[in-house]
Amino acid sequence: MRLIPVILISLSLTQTAWAKTPLSQVAVIDDALMEIAIADEIRKSCDGIRARMLRALSRLDDLQDKAKAMGYSKDEIDDYVTSKSEKRRMRAKAAAYLESKGVESGNTDQLCAFGKAEIKRKSGIGTLLR
Repeated sequence: MRLIPVILISLSLTQTAWAKTPLSQVAVIDDALMEIAIADEIRKSCDGIRARMLRALSRLDDLQDKAKAMGYSKDEIDDYVTSKSEKRRMRAKAAAYLESKGVESGNTDQLCAFGKAEIKRKSGIGTLLR
């Protein structure tokens, strides 16, 4: 009789260990995707700043490979990057990040100055731009 509760507890703990963290909570993936999103916004908003498209596509492929290596399926990855709610969350996260760096929402001059500074610093965002 005592064996059944032990088995049930073991199964419960095993199921918990198998549960994956949502990709939006995997910082190494989510933060890198935010950098790509910010770089994309800069290149679309700022004359004279262009994207390093091959580098951005390569970084996206690297992120997908990293997520797959962590055990996420192609469908899970696709759901994460195409979800409308995730896109809204990412826009809010990027806006908060930019605001923390002194870039007011909707201020193109500040965004472009930030982009140029990131290029000069060769940051994660800056390496996606030229």
